[in-house]
Amino acid sequence: SWARIAAIANENSFLMNYVDFWGHPDPDMLEVGNGDLTLAENRAHFALWAAMKSPLIIGTALDSIDPAHLAILSNKHLLAFHQDPVVGRPAHPYKWGYNPNWTFDPAHPAEYWSGASSTLGGTLVLMLNSEDTKQTRTAVWKEVPELKDVLRRQGRRRPGFRVTDAWTGKDLGCVRDQYRVQLESHDIAALVVGRAC
Repeated sequence: SWARIAAIANENSFLMNYVDFWGHPDPDMLEVGNGDLTLAENRAHFALWAAMKSPLIIGTALDSIDPAHLAILSNKHLLAFHQDPVVGRPAHPYKWGYNPNWTFDPAHPAEYWSGASSTLGGTLVLMLNSEDTKQTRTAVWKEVPELKDVLRRQGRRRPGFRVTDAWTGKDLGCVRDQYRVQLESHDIAALVVGRAC
């Protein structure tokens, strides 16, 4: 159920400092394609598990999986982040969103995550809508830890980065300052934030 996935994501969000090539979290096998999860919930489930660099053990029958669920499980950007041969650190929450930072809330895990990636050539940024209604989420570049370092080194006042939608593969161009998106209940945006522009 979504409630269980949210609770597991919440619990594991506090363990990311203990994850690298030498250790991985164990949030349980993937339920993508099983049960009563919506497509949005399946996306959020897979994106969070991949971003946490947990073992991606597929728990559904692949001989009867539908194309939409197979597309989630085979997302090239999330798998590239997960399988990075150079960067072992997972994505980390950098802002909780619904709650004050560092709030333990099984119904509303951290909503903003980021992680460096050598395979993506930039930073993976996730924005989760943990609420039960459609909501807007905004990734502000100056708040993303990996991007703050780039901005500080370059001394840029108005940050812009090349952005790709990790779900569609669409190049979103040079996005200045922030990226805003409307998300259905329990859905997640996944962005590859590349070079400064």
